[in-house]
Parts: sequence; structure tokens; C-alpha cells
Amino acid sequence: MAVAGLLWLLAAVACVLGLQHAEGAADMPALSAADASFCHGGLEVAYPEVDINKCLVISKNLREKISKEWEAPQIYFSGANQRKNYVLMMVDPDAPSRSNPAAANWRHWLVVDIQGSGLRRGQLQGTTLSEYKRPTPPQKSGFHRYQFMLFEQPPDTRLSLTKQEKSSLGKWDPQAFVERLDLGAPVATLQFLTQNHKD
Repeated sequence: MAVAGLLWLLAAVACVLGLQHAEGAADMPALSAADASFCHGGLEVAYPEVDINKCLVISKNLREKISKEWEAPQIYFSGANQRKNYVLMMVDPDAPSRSNPAAANWRHWLVVDIQGSGLRRGQLQGTTLSEYKRPTPPQKSGFHRYQFMLFEQPPDTRLSLTKQEKSSLGKWDPQAFVERLDLGAPVATLQFLTQNHKD
């Protein structure tokens, strides 16, 4: 009798948890094929309550924290060569909105000279060219993509921003930066989607 009661209780708990999971999933938009395929290479971005290792949408209960509370995430790349340096950039291609990206690509973070040995352990030891700016999508602007791109840095290359690039975070051309400094294709990319926490 006690075993039957325990089984019934476990079944009820599983049902409630399943319902909560389904309700949470209903709040989350499905990633488009293009958004889901952006991520490759094994990059990992770790915030205090969410560990991002694939393309995903930030859940509604974490959006205010990622926009207002959490500092820069830890960045892990297990495939890093310990003898090489890397470049990490984080951009919002949807500023001020995905339907009107007039200020794309908003530069949220740019770090160069990152030591591969530290990157393997989640220690971002390098030179910061743009300090980390939290994702803060404007109200009623829909979902924004926050994209992380990791590049292998050519040896003996001094990386810097131009005077024009330093003057504004918005309307940045990451492709021009990549081409100017001969960074090539990213070795790993990752993105998450989030929107204003009040929406």
C-alpha cells in the first residue's frame, strides 16, 4: 500500500513538472533554421544561472538578470591551442531591432590577445578593446541575437580599433575588422536570443 502511494505521488509530481516544462516551452519561440545553425565549434558561454553551449533562447525568468545583473560571462573553448592567441567578439546584429537593424552590428565586447591556455579553463586573459556591455534590447523591439565569434589570432599581430571604430559601438563592421587584421573564418561561434524583460 505504501509503495502504491509513493508511485502515485511520483507520477503526480512528474505530471506537474511536465506541465510546467510544457508551459515554459510554449513561452519560448522556436529558433529558425538559420539561427539554430549559427553555432559551431564548441564555444561555451557561462553566466551564473545559464550555461550556453548551443544556440538557444534565454528563458523569460532570466532575461532581467542577463540585462541588469550579470557581469561578463566566462568563456570556454576546449579546442583552444595552448600556444596560440585568440580574438573574441560579441555583437548584436539586430540593433535597434531585427526588422530595422540600423545600428547593427552593435559591439558588446571585443577582446584580443586571449591566451589559448587560459581559454581552455574559462580564463579570458587578453587585451580588452571594448568592455563588456550587457544585452539590453529596447522594449517592443522583439528578440535580438547576441553573437559570439572566436577567431585564431595571427602570430605577431597587433590588433586595435580605428579611431572611427572607437567613436561608436553601433554600426560596427566586424567583417571589415576581420579582413583588415586577416583573422580568417571564426573557429567557433555561438549565439543566444533574448528580448526586453518587460515584453
